Amino acid sequence: MFSGLGAGARGFNQARPDIGTAQAVYRCLGGIDVDPAAIADFNRIAGVPGTVMDLFDREQYRAFWGCAPPAGWREATTVDIHSAFGGERPHVMFLSAPCNGFSGLMAESKSRTEKYQALNRLTLRGIWLMLEAYRDDPVEMVLFENVPRIASRGRHLLDQIGALLRAYGYVVAETTHDCGELGGLAQSRKRFLLVARHAEKVPPFLYEPVKRPLQAVGSVLGRMPLAGDVERAGPMHRVPSLQWKTWVRLAFVEAGSDWRSLNRLAVEDGVLRDYLIVPEYRRGYLGVHGWDGTTGTVAGESLPSNGAFSVADPRAAAGAAQYQQYGVLGMGDTAGAVIGVKSPGQGTFSVADPRCAWSADAHRNKYRIVPWDRAAGAVIGADRVASGAPVVADPRASSGFEGAGKYRVTGFGESAGTVIARSDTGQGAFAVADPRPANQRQQGDAYLTNGHYGVVSWDGSSGAVSAAAGHDNGRWSVADPRLPAERDNLVCVIRSLDGTWHRPFTTLELAALQSLVDPEEKLELDGLSDQAWRKRIGNAVPPAAARAIAEEIGRTLLLAWTGQTFALSSTPIWVRDVAIAMTMPERETCQ
Repeated sequence: MFSGLGAGARGFNQARPDIGTAQAVYRCLGGIDVDPAAIADFNRIAGVPGTVMDLFDREQYRAFWGCAPPAGWREATTVDIHSAFGGERPHVMFLSAPCNGFSGLMAESKSRTEKYQALNRLTLRGIWLMLEAYRDDPVEMVLFENVPRIASRGRHLLDQIGALLRAYGYVVAETTHDCGELGGLAQSRKRFLLVARHAEKVPPFLYEPVKRPLQAVGSVLGRMPLAGDVERAGPMHRVPSLQWKTWVRLAFVEAGSDWRSLNRLAVEDGVLRDYLIVPEYRRGYLGVHGWDGTTGTVAGESLPSNGAFSVADPRAAAGAAQYQQYGVLGMGDTAGAVIGVKSPGQGTFSVADPRCAWSADAHRNKYRIVPWDRAAGAVIGADRVASGAPVVADPRASSGFEGAGKYRVTGFGESAGTVIARSDTGQGAFAVADPRPANQRQQGDAYLTNGHYGVVSWDGSSGAVSAAAGHDNGRWSVADPRLPAERDNLVCVIRSLDGTWHRPFTTLELAALQSLVDPEEKLELDGLSDQAWRKRIGNAVPPAAARAIAEEIGRTLLLAWTGQTFALSSTPIWVRDVAIAMTMPERETCQ
């Protein structure tokens, strides 16, 4: 009951319990669920027909949906339960009731609403329907699965369920298990498991399944095609489309950690201080090839800024002068060979000259400026600023002499100075602070027609590209919108700080981690929605864990049917009558 897509049923079908020479297999009688898509999956995975059935009573339906049931709707009865299981009586009843209202993922206040309280009450109604359906010939074993928090949020319901089961002759145990350990999975999945054994029909104790070590995630994912390879693995292996901000956050989460890694990032005024996210300039931008790597195609203009056109050359001896860009030689060093290109950026073509002591050498006045009230030095033939002090600090620049206002900007409301032959910005105040916005410029304006510093919109057309096209002589920039907005949904490969791709699991990977499918297999669930697939997979009981439980239950049933009341096990007793082990039949008592 509450079968979901049939993962638990698949695990039971795979179980092979044995006691000595007695061996058994399970046969699934059917499944009940309200979701037609889940039942469509159940039919394929469990291998038997399932039944779409709403187990709400009328009051629960109205509370959950907020309206009266539609015409033709009726409450499920014990007759419907018999019909769903083909008229046969099961030996084991497995129930995995809806857990939304019990889950810690839901706020406490929301879980207390009438809607989710009605959903929670399905646990009690499901147990009651099952017990009533087989009142005359009780089911030997009952397994009730849910989230661990049902033990607190659903305590009042569990107390009623336990009392109801005991009233029908069952011995009950509430436990919490890690399904990953029961099934040897690559995930940890803590679940609440209530197991009830009919004391009269099954005297032997039920032991807990053996716990197995967890696997690494890579032991499963490493056997699968790379995420996104839908040709080999099918549509369930597509990479989920996430918001841009989610991708960025994933990239900054440290491997093996969680969202708390983000707390270590420095954020100032809502912006990352130490990182800047920009679109890729060009493929291989400023890329460097390894010495033993293969270079790409050499284009007409193969520069470091438009591709990987640099190489990490190991042949340069450590400290070789010809490779020391901007290198400065000591005065006592030997210079390298003088080549045709001998600028500071090409090698060690600079020298640390100690002879420029201002107090001692012949060039003590080099680059010196003589104050206005001081005497000039001797006037020599070389009158450059580097050869002496032929420069004067003239205070008259603001009093109207010919060079006044050098590089000054004239205000828009001021009068311009005299226009002389050399009227440029280096000769006087020949610049103006023009407050008029660019969109008021008229035809013929040089900045209007030439587009200086202009930006072309993404969907606009560029003008003719000239040989000297530059950002400051035309519209040679573009407003590129390709960096996504934070809420844009897209599929990305962002290399994280550790050099790996931090990404969400694909839906197929989640199914494989649940042991619902082997990593090398394909799986196709009903529908086309990843969200619906993930919900059904997330609600599933891992088949490997269900198989481990089923084999322990099967061994206990075989013991009962072969007349044995006691067996030794290396695991703890799961369901027992009293706190001490008893090997005698239930009807006998100790004096």
